[in-house]
Amino acid sequence: MADGRRVLITGIAGQLAGLLAHALEARDDVAEIVGVDIREPQHDLERTRFVRAALRNPIVAKLLADSEIDTVVHLSTAAGPASVGGRARQKELNVIGAMQLFAACQNAPALRRVVLKSTTAVYGADHTDPALFREQDTPSVPPRHGFAKDATEIEAYARGLGRRRDDIDLTILRFANFLGPSLDSAFHSMFTLPVVPSLLGFDPRLQFCHEQDAIDVLTRVVTEDHLGTFNVAGEGILYLSQCIRLAGRLAAPVPWPLTELVAAGVQRTRRVDITPDQLGFLRHGRAVDTTRLREQLGFEPAYSTRAAFEDYVRRRRIHGLLDRDEVQEWRQEFQSYLQRKMQQRLLERRASEAR
Repeated sequence: MADGRRVLITGIAGQLAGLLAHALEARDDVAEIVGVDIREPQHDLERTRFVRAALRNPIVAKLLADSEIDTVVHLSTAAGPASVGGRARQKELNVIGAMQLFAACQNAPALRRVVLKSTTAVYGADHTDPALFREQDTPSVPPRHGFAKDATEIEAYARGLGRRRDDIDLTILRFANFLGPSLDSAFHSMFTLPVVPSLLGFDPRLQFCHEQDAIDVLTRVVTEDHLGTFNVAGEGILYLSQCIRLAGRLAAPVPWPLTELVAAGVQRTRRVDITPDQLGFLRHGRAVDTTRLREQLGFEPAYSTRAAFEDYVRRRRIHGLLDRDEVQEWRQEFQSYLQRKMQQRLLERRASEAR
């Protein structure tokens, strides 16, 4: 036990981090697990030591040295601004936090491995994109806003650490959208709505990663020696229209120019933390190639994209629509909101032209 891996997990209060810590606790080749977060974790963990600290706190660098941490798993990237107090706060936590963490890693003498949870959102979403993104492909239109831009910058800082410390093995896992019985995400929340917003004239391709596959691949790269960048997604794709039918929901097609209004309207329900840039993904979708995951890392996801979505629907008990009154009420409220916003924009434009 004393010779096992000594692992530090950032964002330990998060659902994914808790599931990973629980999986690592069951392994004899992991000697110590330290979890860092500004919030106390609510998970049922037995031998994970919790340290309350922000990634910008100098205590993180001291912790890496004093505990002789050899593996850092960075999971504390916030996908939605509402959950952390707004976009400015999200960028501060994501980008500045990662910069400070990797600076601490650079000076950690015992560190030999860094694992970064990234996202396929770094590839963007555009009509000129390839059918399947490979890890070496660059986006036709790089992300310019929100979570995807943060993830792109964080990857760049991580690769900078790898160049400065060539004795550190860097592994970047670009996950497709998570689904499962425990993890919450923007996509999970979308399909709990009685009416799912979609873009008029578009039916995007979607890929999903089941939460159990996410835990299994993270456990593998933490406890084995695999460096490089890997796309992680279930085999195959689903179209948004197929997902809506499988979930027993109704689609609410919206014209593309009203995307920002739709995102704001959905956020008003407080049931979904979805931003305009994330909703824009629903125009073209995205799919990635996972050949490197299977052939170089030797990992075969247990759940295909369809199986992950079907398991999510079953385990989350998302049934067909029974309360038609609720659906009609939600639709009327949503349409009323759009009409008010369109009228407001028209009045603002007229006032501007009059000046």
